[in-house]
Amino acid sequence: LWHVGHLASGWHSAGTAMMNGGGAHEHMEEAESKQDGSGEADGGEESNEQEVIVIQDTGFTVKIQAPGTEPFDLQVSPQEMVQEIHQVMMDREDTCHRTCFSLQLDGNVLDNFAELKSIEGLQEGSLLKVVEEPYTVREARIHVRHIRDLLKSLDPSDAYNGVDCNSLSFLSIFTDGDLGDSGKRKKKGNELEQIDCTPPEHILPGSKERPLVPLQPQNKDWKPMQCLKVLTMSGWNPPPGNRKMHGDLMYLYIVTVEERHVSVTASTRGFYLNQSTTYTFNPKPANPSFLSHSLVELLSQISPAFKKNFTALQKKRVQRHPFERIATPFQVYSWTAPQVDHAMDCVRAEDAYTSRLGYEEHIPGQTRDWNEELQTTRELARKNLPERLLRERAIFKVHSDFAAAATRGAMAVIDGNVMAINPGEETRMQMFIWNNIFFSLGFDVRDHYRELGGDAAAHAAPTNDLNGVRAYGAVDVEGLYTLGTVVVDYRGYRVTAQSIIPGILEREQEQSVIYGSIDFGKTVVSHSKYLELLEKTSRPLKVQRHGVLNEKNETVELCSSVECKGIIGNDGRHYILDLLRTFPPDLNFLPVEGEELPPESQRQGFPRQHRHRLACLRQELIEAFVEHRYLLFMKMAALQLMQQKANKDTNKTSSSDAPALPTTETSESSSITTTETLTDTNGKEAEESIPELAQAKELAESLVAEDGSDPKSREVVLNACKAVGSISNTSFDIRFNPDIFSPGVRFPEDSAEDVQKQKQLLKDAAAFLVSCQIPSLVKDCLDHSALPMDGATLTEALHQRGINVRYLGTVLEFVDKTPAKAQLEHFYRIGISELITRCAKHIFKTYLQGVELSALSAAVSHFLNCFLSSFPDAVAHLPPDELVSRRKNRKRRNRVPGGGDNTAWASLTPSELWKNIASEAQSYYHFTIQCVDQAVEKYGLQKITLLREISIKTGIQILIKEYNYDSRHKPTFTEEDILNIFPVVKHVNPKASDAFHFFQSGQAKVQQGFLKEGCELINEALNLFNNVYGAMHVEICACLRLLARLNYIMGDHPEALSNQQKAVLMSERVLGIEHPNTIQEYMHLALYCFANGQLSTALKLLYRARYLMLLVCGEDHPEMALLDSNIGLVLHGVMEYDLSLRFLENALAINTKYHGPRSLKVALSHHLVARVYESKAEFRSALQHEKEGYTIYKNQVGEAHEKTKESSEYLKYLTQQAVALQRTMNEIYKNGSNASIMPLKFTAPSMASVLEQLNIINGIIFIPLSQKDLENLKAEVQRRQQLQESGKIEEHIEDSPMELEDKIPIDD
Repeated sequence: LWHVGHLASGWHSAGTAMMNGGGAHEHMEEAESKQDGSGEADGGEESNEQEVIVIQDTGFTVKIQAPGTEPFDLQVSPQEMVQEIHQVMMDREDTCHRTCFSLQLDGNVLDNFAELKSIEGLQEGSLLKVVEEPYTVREARIHVRHIRDLLKSLDPSDAYNGVDCNSLSFLSIFTDGDLGDSGKRKKKGNELEQIDCTPPEHILPGSKERPLVPLQPQNKDWKPMQCLKVLTMSGWNPPPGNRKMHGDLMYLYIVTVEERHVSVTASTRGFYLNQSTTYTFNPKPANPSFLSHSLVELLSQISPAFKKNFTALQKKRVQRHPFERIATPFQVYSWTAPQVDHAMDCVRAEDAYTSRLGYEEHIPGQTRDWNEELQTTRELARKNLPERLLRERAIFKVHSDFAAAATRGAMAVIDGNVMAINPGEETRMQMFIWNNIFFSLGFDVRDHYRELGGDAAAHAAPTNDLNGVRAYGAVDVEGLYTLGTVVVDYRGYRVTAQSIIPGILEREQEQSVIYGSIDFGKTVVSHSKYLELLEKTSRPLKVQRHGVLNEKNETVELCSSVECKGIIGNDGRHYILDLLRTFPPDLNFLPVEGEELPPESQRQGFPRQHRHRLACLRQELIEAFVEHRYLLFMKMAALQLMQQKANKDTNKTSSSDAPALPTTETSESSSITTTETLTDTNGKEAEESIPELAQAKELAESLVAEDGSDPKSREVVLNACKAVGSISNTSFDIRFNPDIFSPGVRFPEDSAEDVQKQKQLLKDAAAFLVSCQIPSLVKDCLDHSALPMDGATLTEALHQRGINVRYLGTVLEFVDKTPAKAQLEHFYRIGISELITRCAKHIFKTYLQGVELSALSAAVSHFLNCFLSSFPDAVAHLPPDELVSRRKNRKRRNRVPGGGDNTAWASLTPSELWKNIASEAQSYYHFTIQCVDQAVEKYGLQKITLLREISIKTGIQILIKEYNYDSRHKPTFTEEDILNIFPVVKHVNPKASDAFHFFQSGQAKVQQGFLKEGCELINEALNLFNNVYGAMHVEICACLRLLARLNYIMGDHPEALSNQQKAVLMSERVLGIEHPNTIQEYMHLALYCFANGQLSTALKLLYRARYLMLLVCGEDHPEMALLDSNIGLVLHGVMEYDLSLRFLENALAINTKYHGPRSLKVALSHHLVARVYESKAEFRSALQHEKEGYTIYKNQVGEAHEKTKESSEYLKYLTQQAVALQRTMNEIYKNGSNASIMPLKFTAPSMASVLEQLNIINGIIFIPLSQKDLENLKAEVQRRQQLQESGKIEEHIEDSPMELEDKIPIDD
């Protein structure tokens, strides 16, 4: 559609477009109205596709003429804004130094915010002139900032410091820049040039060394070419009045590389040298003054080094892949960084003090009204695809800006840089407003949560509230508004940032709340408009409308939990806030007097006491539970109907007039199933119920005539409804009352029966989590459909199935009791490491609250020493005395949240910390850690992995160097090793709904084997994702990965490479350089590189993936087997047989451990090892391995199966080779040197055969697509036959490298 430069800039200017009414495309609306005329009947799919075609408006080319450069062509699209051409100019190598210019067509200046199609006379081939404009103070600042950004464009320090949405990426180091032909093996004559394949020692199987330094390989491009020594604002700013009247805007002070000190005036006409020095002010132009419109032109004239290096730097900048430099939507922090020199930087210094308000915002001089922006974007039209795209793009952009501002504000609050709005109160009760955002601390102020668990409840409430905001946001009911909400954990404090309801600060809370309760249900009010709005969320969120009693014992109707408050703002909008109980309580962690839990829960030791009484079930669990109940409902109805049918086969029920299903919810509940379809407790029932379900559906159609004429079928539905706890008697409908078991809430007498039913439903849901969801997670780990690699992916796996992390101890105990425990060792280890680091995080949080700022790095390093070092008496270094004021007045109360002033933290010892971790594990997770002092050894954990996990969870950034954890003489960390402490941020992720539907239907098509159609849909999804999210996003990453896989399967290797390269870069930038997803992306890229003939690159990528996996989870992990098989195969292909065997035999061992010795994966592993032995002419070992494989195939799939036959053929072939070799050897023994020897040739396996095995292990099955493919195939087979005949290849031949199958496993 448009190239990425446009993409990025287009996305960033989206905000501006909105304010200026840019956007909806007129001719799209015409297209729309035509479609809407055709009625809804033809289904959404087709209309969607038509809409999409309209969006991809044909682009056209314009010529651009800038002063002093040749005119160049630029491809543009009609709905771009003029401003996007500006962005392209500021990015291009030859025009990047211009910022203050206008674009003119035939002498008319184009409006920056106009869409190109609205400009008269602009067409294919038009010439746009770039005209330099006079500067203002704002323009001069923008210019200086832009030049500084260009000078810093290769410098990674912003990524290390976690600012401006920069993040790290290292892919280009392993691919030597772009993936062109660089990695191909060059042929010299006939010989393949040897490439260096030896991996570093620490990557080899069995190595115990886990270095940290290779995590961030040195990028030679980052050694910046110095263009200037200093560029900073001069101390003579701002210009005095008389100079202002000469056009002086500001003064700069510059030191060139040649040590020339100059003072520069920025004036309305441009930049020139003046005669000021450090101590004397003389603003007159120097002679010569080198007046230039751009600072770059000026500097190029006075400094040859600047000219040379700046040009070189821009060349390099433009060569980098755009994905290495585009900003990510949300900040990603790196937990390691090298020691970076702190250079002078005027813009950074200025930013820090002006806190950038009024600068970065497009509307100068005022802060943004976040609430207004968040709500206005929600109100944008959403009738058709173009409108929805515009709306979602706006919502996403505002959210990502808001998250960044909220994070910045929260840090400022904790660092003590923001004045409280109630400064008289004690620290923990203070509240703050900064940049139109309201900040409060996660403490129980005014005993609000006393009944619910005090501070623990106050700490849990914000995340629950955020989940509520997320849920209501996703339902997206028109007219119902939630607050922008971000939860930030920083330096041991939890800060909630919220947008501000207009007018709420002027009123008392009591008089504002017109719906809900401010005292947890003692007094309750309701409001008809709120009931009407919340009623619309009732079905999707499964919240039951219910009555509660107020203080006067009157019944009040609610459709949410009591603490959900409704406030109408001064803007007339209906806001809901305090959504912490959107989802029903989790009874496993909420003991209630006189209530018994179902036996499944009791057997596991529930209910358990929890820190607070706000434990809720997750939305995913509710969805799964309802889905499960729906299967049950269908089954029961079917069974009853079958009995009835058997009773009276003669009398047919009239089904013609009743096609309606008895389920209002069918379509809905099936569209929001969780990722897995659920198995019943014992797994068997569900499978049996599938054929029944089909019958049930047929029979169900004969149920419930509209007038309910058939009492028999009514009774069937009624019974089924009762049995599954439906709230309706005529259709399946399960909802929860979130106020059940809330202390202080009372229900009217007449709803007693209903309340009983709701209590039972909650108990069932709690039991369902323990008896279905936890076993199903473990089952998925056993059959490797869930493969967590680290804490984050483990948490994700739990959450997808609706299991809260507080169940981690229960899950681990369940694993411990599983008979197949040995095959879950990886899962158990990751679980233990997650449990330990989470306990450490809880302790660290309170530990940090008592540390004053000046002792922060000492305190953090001391904590890490107690946690990870083997040094028995880790003594903390207190800050040196010369800084500690002697006359401190001890009575002074601390006025800043982060200003603890004690040194209690210094007395922590390792044994005490581990004791605390064990007791925390016991009290929070109800899990007993064995032999606490030796826990790391006992559970086989890696210290480097624990360091990574604790750092990511707490926001610590450490110096990248090798740490010695085992020394008993000195501690592992010193305070110099702690570089920074970052916030950990939770926020809402707005979704691109249309794009996601396209993506899903594309996936479905691919699963059915329609590759071409699937590919088109996924390409479409990619365009829409780009439209909403900009160029960088996790979902775009998934899209690119699937696209690359399809390109590969369809035989387009270069395209697969290009898409997968983007996926890797994006995963590094958006998820992190060592995130498990990034590791997977590296593996995919290596496969496509190999297929493209880039062998050394493929190896480098696989070695990188192996290094990262060792760091993240260690060698003992089922995924390592796949990685090692890949490495072994590639090494086999480049004839490094001994190395290859090390990896393949390790893969064999791991596969045997995790898949069981009789698995087909193990048979394949044996075959791969046998092939390498064959290449080494060690036929005995080869035969031994192939026999093992053959036995597995024979037992598992039978003699007749092609796999068994192939294996048996190969065995024959190996035996012949062995015999031939033996003959030759005998001949030599007998006749000595004059023996006539048949020359035996051992050559490398053909690349095609290696690739074929690679495809098999990576779960890729080819489909011959075009005539061309088939011809290539024939040619390949013939080529091999000729080789075979000429005796050059002793290689077992399969008929073709492509097998025909109808199903393609897209991601194994």
